[in-house]
Amino acid sequence: MKISFEDIYQVVRLIPEGRITSYGAIAEYLGSKGGARFVGWAMNACHGDDSIPAHRVVNRAGVLTGKVFFGDNRMQELLENEGIIVENDKIKNFKNHYWIPKEELL
Repeated sequence: MKISFEDIYQVVRLIPEGRITSYGAIAEYLGSKGGARFVGWAMNACHGDDSIPAHRVVNRAGVLTGKVFFGDNRMQELLENEGIIVENDKIKNFKNHYWIPKEELL
């Protein structure tokens, strides 16, 4: 199945405030299990679109790999405003905040 950036953005818009997910979890939900990098490209392409909460998408270990798209500490600031603690560019208590689309979106 071929997925589009818009497919990805639709899922990202559903991530609840105060939760995060990974590039791979989004790709898997959309039927492209190996498509994490493509999801990353979509997050890069949406930079500046406030309707897409791209700051809620991190790598599978909870590291803020997307911060290069936000510049400086903006990604961390947005997450901390939602109650997520970040230390050394990594989500603290990652599993407690992790949102899995395939389990949440039936």
